[in-house]
Amino acid sequence: MIILGIDPGLRTTGFGLVDQQGQALRYIASGTIKTDAAQDLPARLRTILDGIRAISAQYRPDCAAIEKVFVNVNPQSTLLLGQARGAAITALVSADLGVAEYSPTQVKQAIVGTGRAAKAQVQDMVARLLKLPGLPGTDAADALGVAICHANSHDGLLAMRSASPLAGLRMRRGRLV
Repeated sequence: MIILGIDPGLRTTGFGLVDQQGQALRYIASGTIKTDAAQDLPARLRTILDGIRAISAQYRPDCAAIEKVFVNVNPQSTLLLGQARGAAITALVSADLGVAEYSPTQVKQAIVGTGRAAKAQVQDMVARLLKLPGLPGTDAADALGVAICHANSHDGLLAMRSASPLAGLRMRRGRLV
């Protein structure tokens, strides 16, 4: 199952793809979608939308996960981040992907073991977990962390589902069918 993780941002949106086969995770790709700060907001949101659509078309993930917006000290920054996140979710949904959401604390807990981990710790652990030759950039590492968090959560959801009255249902493209 290919999982696309997204770390949304108006300036830089990170993406990361991992392939989950049972308990094993394999790195597929990661990087960033950068917007031009000189452009107006709609153009920047379009860049995010088009970038995620292109990644979805190229790698054809089975599901997606995105980091939730945290409340920032600056309300304007929080609103802009929320709009970037909305563009990302719209791109994922338009690619018919189920979208799971995780808080930064949940992602850090899943990757490092503590919800208060520093970005450098997340980068290091993502590189170790995926056996990367070097450290990914911070935005790509965060996105890969979101994908890994979902892979771990997805296993738990499947285990719960097999013990539930819904056990006869199957997953397709990240959704129960």
